[in-house]
Order: sequence, then structure tokens, then C-alpha cells
Amino acid sequence: MKNFITAPVCFISALFLCLSVSFSGYAQTENTLEIGDIAPSASYAMMNIDGSQVSINDMNKENGTLVIFTCNSCPFVVGRGETTEGWEGRYNGIIELAAENGFGTLLVNSNAARRDDSDSFMKMKSHAMEMGYLAPYVLDEESKLANNFGARTTPHVFLFNSDLELIYKGSIDDSVDSAEEVEEHFLKDAISRAAEGKRIKTNSTKAVGCSIKRVKS
Repeated sequence: MKNFITAPVCFISALFLCLSVSFSGYAQTENTLEIGDIAPSASYAMMNIDGSQVSINDMNKENGTLVIFTCNSCPFVVGRGETTEGWEGRYNGIIELAAENGFGTLLVNSNAARRDDSDSFMKMKSHAMEMGYLAPYVLDEESKLANNFGARTTPHVFLFNSDLELIYKGSIDDSVDSAEEVEEHFLKDAISRAAEGKRIKTNSTKAVGCSIKRVKS
């Protein structure tokens, strides 16, 4: 398996200088959910880009729910030119795989400190339209859901079974730079194995990305 922290020094430096990227954001959250924990705030309704109110309960399907904390501008999500592809271009394939295997998907923007900038509701709507998101993209007011999950980065993924017990958490796969370079499909494997009633071999990986931008108290 690849080590996530082996990206070129120039790439890491550029991200740090331009976007204050954090690989963990640990100081901003309580401990993240553990495998087996029940999804908190499952009935908490959030504004979807189409104006509807959507909760985790609304998205829960036969085999469970996938929650992806994401945003509009982090290079780990959207990429950075020819330097890195970012994970966002893989979202729709994952959403489709999840649906085929009985999982609903919810995309969550918890960057409360950037509502007047890159993560405003209007920019969420335009970004989702540009990317053709196949799942609801909701605004998490005051980072409430992210705080209750202990979500740290964009992206940070949490896969729950139908009883909303956490069965996988962490990263999508092992290469933010290119889908063609992926060797370990952590999330896809977790979805497929869970749907088949099999044990998930790797149920927890390190979440890698920009820190979720919470409003400082």
C-alpha cells in the first residue's frame, strides 16, 4: 500500500502556502467516530442544493449509507492543475457503485468559516451542477454534523450499515494524484464486501485532505 505522505515536496509546499492545507485538522475536533459507533445526528436535516431538507435517515437504504464530507475548493477534492487529479472526479462512480449495492450517499459541506467565500450555498449549487453530482449535496450549518462525527478533512468518508453502525472510515483510495495510480480501493472494496456480507478487510484508513474550516469560537 502506498504512503499518502509521499507527494512531491513542491506539491505539499504549494498547498500549504496557498490554501493552509492540513492533513489532519486534529486540533479542531473531538475524537472521530470509531468502527461500530452509531451515526450521530441521523435525523438532522440539512439544506440540499435543490432547496429540500435531507438527513442521513433519508438516505439510508437496504445496506446502509455513505457520508462524504467535501467542499468546493480543496485541491485534495477538486485537484490542482496537472499536479494532482483530486478525489472529486471519482465521486459519481462511487455513488453509482454504492447505489448498485444498496447504499445511499450524502455529500456534506461543513466549511462554515467559508460561507462568504468558496463554500457559500450559491457556489455549492454551481459547483454541484458543474460536476453533475449524483447525490444530494447539503450545507452543514455551523459544522454541526462534522463536529458530531469528528470529521477532520475534505474529503473524509464514513460508511454505515443499514442499522447506521460505522463499518468503514477514512480515505477513498490510496492515490489523490491519479485514479490510474490507485492500488488500494478502500471505499469501493468496503462497499462491495459489505453488500456481499463479507468482512471488510481494511475498515479504517487515515483521512487525508484539507482541514474542515470551522468557525472559531
